[in-house]
Amino acid sequence: MSTTTQETHNGVNVTQLVETVGAIQNDPELATFRFRATNTWLGGGHSRTSIDGFWGAGQEDASRQEPFTLDGDEPPVLLGSNHAPNAVEAVLHALASCLSVGFVYNAAAKGIEVRSLDFELEGELDLHGFLGLSEDTRAGYQNITVTYRVDADASPEQIDELCGYVQRTSPVLDIIRNPVQVTVARA
Repeated sequence: MSTTTQETHNGVNVTQLVETVGAIQNDPELATFRFRATNTWLGGGHSRTSIDGFWGAGQEDASRQEPFTLDGDEPPVLLGSNHAPNAVEAVLHALASCLSVGFVYNAAAKGIEVRSLDFELEGELDLHGFLGLSEDTRAGYQNITVTYRVDADASPEQIDELCGYVQRTSPVLDIIRNPVQVTVARA
């Protein structure tokens, strides 16, 4: 009877990570994923998003017992009730989460042990765009600043190289930096 040893770094099953990359290299169609979300307005600035199944790796995923729910609202200064972060704050969360996953997974693949990793993000937004007061001002963030602190068994050069790679391969950073075709239609 043979046993397969699972290599793990940073809580990431590196053996499975390598096998997943190999499977996608052998069958590129496995790389296509379709994520979905539904949102219901609850009143005022408050809404709730439900995230359940998705399609990926060639099939519908049914691994989630219950859908994830995320609330969104606005602070009182923006006429909300502070039930939850607002949508642009959720974008910062999505970016931080994506960078964190990318950093830790890629560090694990390189055998780099990460003891701690923290990101701080700040986005600057001018309400002139959101309120329709200026066609010259974009409605979204004008800039986002990300700083991170990492304690890992790697040289500063290795950390810089890893961070550069993570930036090039982060789906959320790519969504923010590059235009994405978005279609909005009434059902």
